[in-house]
Amino acid sequence: MSRIGVLGAGTWGTALSRLLTLNGHDVTVWSAIESEVEEFSKNRVHPNLPGMKIPEQMKYSKSLEETCRDKDLILFAVPSVFIRSVAKQADPFIPDGQLIVSVAKGIEGGTYLTMTGVIGDELGKNGGRQNIRLVALTGPTHAEEVALDQPTAIVAASRDPEAARIVQQIFMNSNFRVYTNADIDGAQLCGAVKNIIALASGISSGLGYGDNARAALITRGMAELTRLGITMGCLESTFSGLAGMGDMIVTATSVHSRNNRCGYLIGQGMKADEAVEEIGMVVEGINALGPVLALAHRHNVEMPIAEAVDEIINRGADPEKIVIMLMNRRGKSEREGIDDRNSLGENNVPSSERTGMKKVITYGTFDLLHYGHINLLRRAKALGDYLIVALSTDEFNCQQKHKKCYFSYEQRKALLESTRYVDLVIPEKSWDQKKSDIKKYDVDTFVIGDDWEGKFDFLRDEGAQVVYLPRTPEISTSRIKDDLHRQS
Repeated sequence: MSRIGVLGAGTWGTALSRLLTLNGHDVTVWSAIESEVEEFSKNRVHPNLPGMKIPEQMKYSKSLEETCRDKDLILFAVPSVFIRSVAKQADPFIPDGQLIVSVAKGIEGGTYLTMTGVIGDELGKNGGRQNIRLVALTGPTHAEEVALDQPTAIVAASRDPEAARIVQQIFMNSNFRVYTNADIDGAQLCGAVKNIIALASGISSGLGYGDNARAALITRGMAELTRLGITMGCLESTFSGLAGMGDMIVTATSVHSRNNRCGYLIGQGMKADEAVEEIGMVVEGINALGPVLALAHRHNVEMPIAEAVDEIINRGADPEKIVIMLMNRRGKSEREGIDDRNSLGENNVPSSERTGMKKVITYGTFDLLHYGHINLLRRAKALGDYLIVALSTDEFNCQQKHKKCYFSYEQRKALLESTRYVDLVIPEKSWDQKKSDIKKYDVDTFVIGDDWEGKFDFLRDEGAQVVYLPRTPEISTSRIKDDLHRQS
């Protein structure tokens, strides 16, 4: 039996507290609203969870200290906008090394931190606790169904594999299946963005559009989410899993979804604030709009559906006109890197004018291809539809870069071509060819590692976006060669 403190007595906090109690754990629930503590303790029912009985052994408290002190696990189940303030209030009662689970879904404005990031940041202030064990519990889960013991699957995401396994064991039962995932940032990004797409889905239904429109919004919304996540360094597999596609489907289609219902009311003509008041609970998609779009702009990622929702909710745009705008965007390929032979231009490269493709170029030696290289290629590809790699020739490496490669140009080229992210490899023969390459291949975006920050800004004058991507810090070709040299 574990001693668990739950911060938040809303529908999700209550449903999970009941589940944990029935799993045999000692559960204490705190609410900032004292009347809730008194009402739930006495009546043992939650007004927004019909048909559920609160177990007698499940305790309520008005004291944060009582709820947090000497607990094996603390569960943050308050809305995203209150995560930091509650963490600050609970700070005196949380020891270093505490296992903390967050089920809130959102991105904090200004800092652009995930919810576990906010908790870690607040508890680690002034050189404080650096060993808090953080887990995000997220996925396609409606409190209304969990409260009635209907089959549900969810993800415990953490950089700490043991912490994720402990959470898995504590929460899992025959009705509630828990998977683990190391991509805590990707899992939480999914939780924030899917709420925005659910708003779009609801608006579409409110306008009277059918299943075709909803399916298109969900699918293209997933494309937007995946582009942003990969560019931020998250794992692609996360977006096709429970935290990604699973949560997107359930939130964008269900009558239980606050975001979907709020969008529906807006589509029928209500103002956003009126729709939120009608829902009567926090609508996280509206809170997520600003931070998510700020992240998209920071990482140069197109998110037209999210932008459209923002225009409707925050700028009063006419939803029907916004739909027309979305439908009349320039034509483009659905598949990244599609090789449409009927639209090849000069140099055997797809013509941007004919296909609407966005082309990206990057440069490098790519010797001893490793996961740091793959990370860079994956994020570069996510910035467009077609990725060109200008690969340093053996002569250029030797004479101008003063590098000695383990693999020859042809071998390195073959390795790059074998990855799914690279569409074309061209030779890099000099430092000065970048301007001509951008013109020759009609390049939209130039990408390079952030160790070159500022060095290629002049390429913007050629009409290309210039993006400096962060390197994967723990790996480099030089380090691999040094390690191999020491072992020899």
